[in-house]
Amino acid sequence: MKKTFIILAALAGSVLTAADCRAQATSISPFPDMEIECLGTELDGTETLRVQGKGSSKSDAIEQAKKNAVYAVIFQGIRNGADKGCDMRPLVTEVNAREKYEEYFDRFFKDGGEYSKYVTKEDEKKRSKDKVKTKTFVVRVITVRVLRTQLKNRLKGDGIIK
Repeated sequence: MKKTFIILAALAGSVLTAADCRAQATSISPFPDMEIECLGTELDGTETLRVQGKGSSKSDAIEQAKKNAVYAVIFQGIRNGADKGCDMRPLVTEVNAREKYEEYFDRFFKDGGEYSKYVTKEDEKKRSKDKVKTKTFVVRVITVRVLRTQLKNRLKGDGIIK
């Protein structure tokens, strides 16, 4: 009985070890989960950001990039390039605010929703876009301007932040 237990324990240990030694998948994407980068700020509190979006078409990828920029300003803050003046702190610092105000933010971030009033492609120059197209999706890296002060005022007015 003791021998059987030892053999089973050794067998289980070797199976678990072998399962952990499998080759890890590596990303072949030229933009593997690019961090949003601050390129600068304006005196009115507007932040210029370099951001990535993925979608089924060029326009979907660009819209997703705009949503990603506004989402980062609201919930994550901009850490990459903070030395260029962008505020590292997110606008909403309340824990689980995305879930607490889920209905509000679902409407806010829907396609063509209110988020689009607070992001523009004003600072983009020709040929400043990076793009990748595969059989399943399109990736675009674009430069956008997020109207942080107006966005903050909107969230205050709607009772999301104090």
